Amino acid sequence: MRSIWNGAISFGLVSIPIKLVNATENHSISFRQIHTEDNGRIRYRKFCEPEDREVTQSEIGKGYEDADGTVIPITDDDLSHLPIPTARTIEIVAFVPADRIDPLQMDAAYYLAASGAPAAKPYTLLREALKRSHKVAIAKYALRGRERLGMLRVVGDAIAMHGLLWPDEVRTPEGVAPDVDVTVRDKELDLADALMDTLGEVELEDLHDEYRAALEEVIAAKAAGEAPPEAPEPANGGKVLDLMAALEKSVRAAKGSRGEEAEVTPLPSRGTTKKTAAKKSAEKRSAAKKTTAKKSATKSAAAKKTTEKKATEKKTTAKKTTARKTTPRKRSA
Repeated sequence: MRSIWNGAISFGLVSIPIKLVNATENHSISFRQIHTEDNGRIRYRKFCEPEDREVTQSEIGKGYEDADGTVIPITDDDLSHLPIPTARTIEIVAFVPADRIDPLQMDAAYYLAASGAPAAKPYTLLREALKRSHKVAIAKYALRGRERLGMLRVVGDAIAMHGLLWPDEVRTPEGVAPDVDVTVRDKELDLADALMDTLGEVELEDLHDEYRAALEEVIAAKAAGEAPPEAPEPANGGKVLDLMAALEKSVRAAKGSRGEEAEVTPLPSRGTTKKTAAKKSAEKRSAAKKTTAKKSATKSAAAKKTTEKKATEKKTTAKKTTARKTTPRKRSA
């Protein structure tokens, strides 16, 4: 990989010569501007206003325009001798836990390659120190005419550096969140959790750019003089009138796409909630009345049996008493 910057990492009193190489590459399909009548290439030409003539790239430099319109020329030599320690050095200023870095600050990514054999030992030392500490290094460096903030971390056996935006370059999310009060019910959260669990995880290596693939098909078809493929029918969308129903449908669809049984416990929709609640209340009242009536009947039957038993016992006692009175006693000899 071709280096885009040569310098050194400053790690305390340790200096590590390195080369900076791009860690990412762009696979987007680019287009040319053409004249629609004859497909002629459209080009931009650079003119000097005072001389009203086209100039070459070698004649073009940099300049800063002051508030009053005065242009101050700035040369590459001026930029290379800026009075800052990071002109050719990635200066590590701190080591912090990785979760201290807001992903919103992440910018371009680079690999830091050791420059020559003497850099191998200090490079490896810094890499292993980062591994063992489970931290990232925060550094300052200068690139393309400005001082930048960076984060160094270990990727495999290499040290990578992510450019970071300065904290004042990240906007606050004021005015972005909904400005109305919304209440999320537990059942809605349960279904959202179920949908998240059903979708599960994914290997990022399995994902690909479908837009680029479709665009390549269109270009290939037109190059062969064929009709480009037709776009598929868009998925059914529109306004979500019933969030619960939409969540349930999403869970079923996700399970179906994975070959799982799409069983979701049906939940009442907002339009039927009041009716269902009234129906349940009526059923409860009816059941309560039936239970009370049953208990009353049971108590009456038990009382009747008790009364009858007592009457029977009284009759039996009375008969025995009468029998004793009418039976003559035997006289002794």
